[in-house]
Amino acid sequence: MIRMTLRSLRAEALRMLLSALAVVLGVAFIAGTLIFADGMRAGAYDRAGVFDRHTDLGVYPRGDTPLPASLVERVRAVDGVAAAAGELTGTAGILGVAGRPVLGFAVLAAIPTEPALRSYDVVAGRLPDSAGEVVLDAPTVAEEGFTLGAPVQIGGTGGAARPYTLVGTVDVAGTTRDVGGPFIGLVGSDALAVTDGRGYGRIMVAARAGTSGAALAERVRAAVGADVEVKGRQQILDDAVDDAVRDLNQFTMLLLTFVGVAVVVAGFVIANTFAIVLAQRTRRTALLRLVGATRGQVFRAALLESALVGFVASALGVLLGVGLAAAMRPLMSRLDVPFTGGLTVAGSTVLTSLLLGTALTVAAALLPAWRGTRVAPVAALTDAAVQPSQGAGLLRLALGAVVLGLGIATLVGAASAGQVLLVALGGVLAFFGIVLFGPVLVPALVRVIGWPVRRLVGTTAGLAVENAVRNPRRVAATATALVIGIGLVSAFVVGARSTKDGIERNVDAQIGTDFVVTGIGQDLPAQLAAELAARPELGVVHEQRTMISDDVRIRTAHPALAGRTLSGDVGRLGPGQALVHRELAQARGWQAGSPLTIAGRSFQVGAVVADDGTAPVAGAVPAGHVIYLTGADFTALFPDQRGFLAEIDPAQGVSAERARDAIEAVLARYPTVNLLDQGAYKKMLTGTVDMLLAFVTALLGLAVVIALVGVANTLSLSVVERTRENGVLRAVGMTRSRMRAMLAVEAVLMALVGAVLGIGLGTGVSAAAMAVLARLGGDFHVVLPLGQLGLILGVAVLAALLASVLPARRALSRPVVEALGEQ
Repeated sequence: MIRMTLRSLRAEALRMLLSALAVVLGVAFIAGTLIFADGMRAGAYDRAGVFDRHTDLGVYPRGDTPLPASLVERVRAVDGVAAAAGELTGTAGILGVAGRPVLGFAVLAAIPTEPALRSYDVVAGRLPDSAGEVVLDAPTVAEEGFTLGAPVQIGGTGGAARPYTLVGTVDVAGTTRDVGGPFIGLVGSDALAVTDGRGYGRIMVAARAGTSGAALAERVRAAVGADVEVKGRQQILDDAVDDAVRDLNQFTMLLLTFVGVAVVVAGFVIANTFAIVLAQRTRRTALLRLVGATRGQVFRAALLESALVGFVASALGVLLGVGLAAAMRPLMSRLDVPFTGGLTVAGSTVLTSLLLGTALTVAAALLPAWRGTRVAPVAALTDAAVQPSQGAGLLRLALGAVVLGLGIATLVGAASAGQVLLVALGGVLAFFGIVLFGPVLVPALVRVIGWPVRRLVGTTAGLAVENAVRNPRRVAATATALVIGIGLVSAFVVGARSTKDGIERNVDAQIGTDFVVTGIGQDLPAQLAAELAARPELGVVHEQRTMISDDVRIRTAHPALAGRTLSGDVGRLGPGQALVHRELAQARGWQAGSPLTIAGRSFQVGAVVADDGTAPVAGAVPAGHVIYLTGADFTALFPDQRGFLAEIDPAQGVSAERARDAIEAVLARYPTVNLLDQGAYKKMLTGTVDMLLAFVTALLGLAVVIALVGVANTLSLSVVERTRENGVLRAVGMTRSRMRAMLAVEAVLMALVGAVLGIGLGTGVSAAAMAVLARLGGDFHVVLPLGQLGLILGVAVLAALLASVLPARRALSRPVVEALGEQ
C-alpha cells in the first residue's frame, strides 16, 4: 500500500499541484510572520540595554507622578554613588534651516552630563555639557543641512522654539529611541523646560568601584523613601526587554490573526481538493478492496498521501516564508517603522510551520478519506462510480438554517445591546450558517446569477450553470472559501468608509470654525492660545481642554461656540457660571442657580444643557456627566492642563487669508503644532483609517488569493472528471472558443457567488458595528462604497477568468477520440 501510494503521487503530481499551492501559501504566511517576529525579538534583546551600559541602579516612580529634580541631589549624596542623573523621554519639534518644522515624530531625551553615565555613540562633536546645547541624530543633521556650532530652533509644550547650539551628532539607529523621526538630546534642565515636565521619569545611578550593588540599593532605598522603587541593573534590563517583547507580541498576535484566516481558507481548499480527487479514484479504490485491501488500509493510504503532500508543500512554504520575512523589512522602512535584527530562522519556527502545514493537510483530508472507504466495491465498478449530484443531509441543512438565522438575529440585536462582542459573534455564526447551508444556498444563487447570463450567452452558459451546480457540496465548499476572505475585506472596506463618513459629520457638527490648530503627537504649547488670542486679526480662539475631577468630566467651552453642540440657555456661560449636562443635573439634583463646587472652588449652575450626541467619549466617567466652564475659569482650576486642539475664527471683517497669515506668523516659532482648515483636519483624522484599511486589505489579500486558487483547483479537477463528457460536446460540434467560454462562465459563477455572499456578510457585520457606535454616541451609519465593492467583484471576476485558462487548455489538449475513450 505504501509503494502504491508513492506511485500514485508520482503519477498524479500535477493534479495535486494546486492543492499543494494552497498549503504553500498558508505555511509561507505562518513562517514569514514567525521569522519576522523572531528577528525583531532578537533585535529587542540587543537594543534593550543600549542606554544603560553604565547604569548600576535606577530609581523609578511607583505611579504616574514624575520624580522631582531635588531627588537627584539626594541620590547623588548617598555613600557609594559615583554619579546620578535624571532622565526623561518625551517629544519636541525642530525648525529646519528654511524655518519649517522637520517632519516626523521626534524623540527628546535628557542626556546625563556625568561621564560615568553616558551611553550614547557620538558620530561627530560631543555630547551636551551645559544648558543651551543640543545633539541630534546624524541623519537629521545631514538631511536638514545643520552644522556643528550653529543654532538649532527646538520647541515643545513648554513654550515657543528657542535656539540651542548644536554640539554633536549621535547614532541612535536600531535603538528604542529610533522611531523614524529626529532624535533630540538636551541636558536635564533644558529637557524639563522644553517638555513642560514636572520631573524626571527615572534617576540613573552609577556605583563607585568596589561598591556592592545590593548594599548600595539598600542605602539609596533608605534615602529616597517608600514612594519610589529602586531597581538593580539586571531588573532594569529585564524590564526593558519585557516592554519591547510585550509590544512585539501584540503586533505578532495581530499578524497571526490574519494568518489564522488564511489557514482556515487553505483548509477549505485542501478539503475540497481531496474530496474531488478521492471521489475520482472510487473505481481504483474498489479494485484495491476486491484484491484484499481493507478499509483501514485504504484510509491510511489516503492519509499518508495527504501527509506527504502537506510536508513537501510546508517545506516549500517555509522557504517562501523566509522571502516574505525579508520583503517585510523594506516595507516597514517605507512605512517609517524602524526594523532591528536580522532574519532569525529558528529551528522551532521551521518545525512549527512544518507540523502545522502537515497537520492542516491531514486534517482536511480526514473526512474525504473516510468517505472514500464507504463506497461498496461492486457499486464502484459501475460507470456511476462518481456521484455528481451528491447533496447534503437534512440534518446539516436544518442546522445550517438555524445557525444562519441565529447569526443574523445576533447582528441585529447587537445594535440594541450596544455590545461589540455580539457583532463578532453574529458574524461568526452567520459564516458557519453559510458553510452548513451552503449546498442549498450556493447552487440557488448560481442559478439566480446565471439566469441573465443564459439569456445573453445562450446554451454555453446553460451548460456552465448545470456543471457548476451538479455537485452542491463541491461548489458550496469552493464558494465558501471565498466568503471568508472577501467577507472580511468587505467588512473593513464598508466599516472604514462608514467610520470616515461619521468622523466627517462629527467634525462638521463640533468644529464650526474656519481653522484648527493641533499638536503633533503632544498637547499644545502652554502660551500658544494666549499668543493667538492677542492677534487682532483673530476673533475666536478656543483651546479644547478636558479634566476629570470628582467623577465628572470638566470641559472648556467658548460662549460664541457653545451653541453649536449644546442646546439650552448657553448664553449663561460666563465667569463663575457653569453649564451642566442634563444627565448630571438629574443625577445630582441641580438646576439653574444651584451652587456647585469644582476642585475646591465655588460656582453656580448657569443653565442645564443637552448635547446632540455627536461626540462619543470613552472612559470611566459616564458620557453625560459633564460640566462646561469658560477657558479662564478652567485655567484657574487646572493651570497645567493643556489641550490637543484649538479652534480659531477670523475677527469680524477679516478675510480668511489674512487670518491664516496671522496664525502662521505665530506658529512659525512652534514646531510641534499644525495648522489645518476643516477639510485638512478631516483628512488628518481619517488618514489613519485609510492606512489601517490598506494594511488589513493587504494581509487579507492572501486569503482571497488562496480561495481563488480553490476555484482554479475545483475547475481543473472537474475537467479531469468530465473528460468523456467534454469529448462528446466537442464531437457534436462545440467549438474550442465555446468550450473556453463554458469553463470561464463556470469559474465566474463560482467566484461571483462567493464574492456576493462575502460582501453581504461583511456589509451586515459593518452595519451592526456602526449601529453599536451610534448607540454609544455619534452620528454613525452604514455608507456603502459602491466603487470599492464593485472593484472587489471585478477583481473576483477577473481572477476567475484567469483561473479558467489552464483547465480550458487541459480540456482542449486531448484529442476528441482519446477523450471519448476515457473511463
